[in-house]
Amino acid sequence: MSCDGDTVSVTAASLPSLEDVVLGAIPGLPKVHLHNKVLAYETGDRYLEVFRQAARGELEPFILVVEGSIPNEKINGDGYWTSMGNDLETGEPITLNEWLDQLAPKAWAVVAIGTCAAYGGIHAMAGNPTGCMGLADYLGWDFRSAGGLPVVNVPGCPVQPDNFMETLTWVLHQAAGLAPTIPLDAQLRPTWLFGKTVHEGCDRAAYYEQGDFAKDYNSPKCQVKVGCWGPVVNCNVTKRGWMDGVGGCPNVGGICIGCTMPGFPDKFMPFMDEPPGGALSSTIMSAYGPFIRTLRSITNRSANREPKWRHNKSALTSGFSPRWPVG
Repeated sequence: MSCDGDTVSVTAASLPSLEDVVLGAIPGLPKVHLHNKVLAYETGDRYLEVFRQAARGELEPFILVVEGSIPNEKINGDGYWTSMGNDLETGEPITLNEWLDQLAPKAWAVVAIGTCAAYGGIHAMAGNPTGCMGLADYLGWDFRSAGGLPVVNVPGCPVQPDNFMETLTWVLHQAAGLAPTIPLDAQLRPTWLFGKTVHEGCDRAAYYEQGDFAKDYNSPKCQVKVGCWGPVVNCNVTKRGWMDGVGGCPNVGGICIGCTMPGFPDKFMPFMDEPPGGALSSTIMSAYGPFIRTLRSITNRSANREPKWRHNKSALTSGFSPRWPVG
């Protein structure tokens, strides 16, 4: 259940790039063979054969990367929510759930790319008929791969490309015995990527502190009052940017809608409204902020003037006091 947006996003990665990993340009990295339905040259049974080999235990070690949310095939009625290929004996479609049941326990690591795979995302929002969920919801939050790892979640809608490639590189180095166990938070996200909020890395954060809020999307000021959830969302895009350090939602005038969070999208809608609690916090800052802004403007005006002893007059007024007589 996916739009393939995460795969498309990762093709823009540069730290490292997908090409660097596949071509072996990263020191210490094991040889990587990529099998992705969007980027594959093979089609049909030639493409599926690799997955069948992995299911038979003939392709170890491998890392299973899952994109898209996982539907509940127990409520599919007479049909299928998803499928990839057909069973060679029965001719029936092989569901995503069946592939996961066969591949996940054999994988050295299982990585969920994007919020749909991590937590269910768009397809799992209220009112959906598919019973969609995230990968850890399906496999179990206590699941451990053949390498002893839980599901590794790299959320984002789509995923920030370097966040994913950096995580994958860590997991590959760990598989090669060249890195410690990847640190994950309670939501199974890499801690160094998702340990801070959008607000903590945002160029607009100082405007919030000074109670100076944008009233429309053309303003460079803090966007909390026009719908930004940045103060409560774990994401590093304001610091990292999107491609080569450029872009990222609030960096380019977009509000944060919480797309890296387990509660997305339900808990962040409607997107363009001021977040709950935003009115209270912005009211407090609107009282405190102008006072701070006024004091800073006074200091700013002072710092923008040269000291008074810098002049072209006959007397020295800098306060210079020589230690010895000046002859």
